Amino acid sequence: MPQPDRRRFLTSAVLGGSAVAGATALGSLAPEAAFAAPPRIDLDPGALDPNFAEGRITAISGSLIKASGSDRTLHRIHVTDGTSIWKLRPTTFDQIKVGDGFYARGVRLPDGSLAADAIWVNIVNLDASIASIESKRLHLDHAGKRVVGHVISGTTAAVYNHAPAVADLTRLQVGKHVKVIGAWRPDTNEVDIATVYAGV
Repeated sequence: MPQPDRRRFLTSAVLGGSAVAGATALGSLAPEAAFAAPPRIDLDPGALDPNFAEGRITAISGSLIKASGSDRTLHRIHVTDGTSIWKLRPTTFDQIKVGDGFYARGVRLPDGSLAADAIWVNIVNLDASIASIESKRLHLDHAGKRVVGHVISGTTAAVYNHAPAVADLTRLQVGKHVKVIGAWRPDTNEVDIATVYAGV
């Protein structure tokens, strides 16, 4: 969808127009998409993307999220019928809680708030090594700290050597490097694993 149409669609959704398509029509909701947005060529090097917000949710009022960014920027984010939400898996607005972390992409409105087309809640992207393996948990070493990765039945998948994702985790090996995308459990060292990428 071209940028002007995307802006018109999200603006009308915030202002009360009917939303006829989910945000996935505007781009991928896959968790990898949160980290893979192409650089904006219209921005000066080092400038922040005005159509992106991140931080921790401090309040929810109706369909408006208030949040504090990691740089202490205060964000106001509108969730509409056209906003797609990921929290380990595609989900609904009622699963977002105060205290959750988030990444959001959308379009900036004239009042400075963001009309979100996609929100990734508690998303993490960890480079780690496997310290030990249990049937439902991976113990990971990440940046000198231990992280417990929970295997979620029906959700957690592994990608070996760039092959398609599979549910079989038996090829993971202690001591090997992995990349883990998942959903952080706020205020803990625990993550629910969406996908673990490994070479074998």
